[in-house]
Amino acid sequence: MASEKNGEKRWVPLESNPEVMSKYLYDMGMSKDWQFEDVIGLEPELLGMVTQPVAALMLLFPLSEKIKEAEKKEVERIEKDGNTVNPDVYFMKQFVGNACGTVGLLHAVLNNQKSIPLDGTLRKFADYTKDLTPEDRGHRLEEDEDIHAAHEKSAQEGQTEAPPASESVQPHFVALVNNNDTLYELDGRKAFPISHGSTSADSLLQDAAKVCKRFMELDPSELRFTVMALVPVQA
Repeated sequence: MASEKNGEKRWVPLESNPEVMSKYLYDMGMSKDWQFEDVIGLEPELLGMVTQPVAALMLLFPLSEKIKEAEKKEVERIEKDGNTVNPDVYFMKQFVGNACGTVGLLHAVLNNQKSIPLDGTLRKFADYTKDLTPEDRGHRLEEDEDIHAAHEKSAQEGQTEAPPASESVQPHFVALVNNNDTLYELDGRKAFPISHGSTSADSLLQDAAKVCKRFMELDPSELRFTVMALVPVQA
């Protein structure tokens, strides 16, 4: 059972670990031709070590006060100026505490269904939610016992001891994906996807790395940032 705090369901947080994340998605039906790998640095020579093509990036960052304040201003600016989002973007809201890892993974793979084959739980969830609103997708995740069970199993497989579900963790996952040559930041805490301008299949890694750098610059005192890339498995 998911823990509940003040009426909110809470899951055990996931560790930012590419092996754990990959196995979690395999257990739910993602093709084993794809996997996550660590991005060890955002400088050009280190990005050059990342397997290509990159389907998505997962960024884990601390929800520090400086970052939350910057995000608030960004949302206010977008609400004032507008934010064009392609209707093909798969986006869902997050209503389960500590489930940002699962929401980020779903954003990563469900926005890449043309290139990443899905089966089992993932295919079932994708088909059931494809025509739902972001809110209804989030509520469906709340009720999905198959995904919850896979999440809880993966949360216990990390290299560090998982905190209890009742604990609200500060680090937060978001996904960065390419949809119709536009780079989107997908964060279930926010009301909508955020466009970060043009990109392409070839430049997604470099363009998304710039967005990751901007997150880091919001609070230079923080060191708790990690980046993973969803990439094809090399033979």
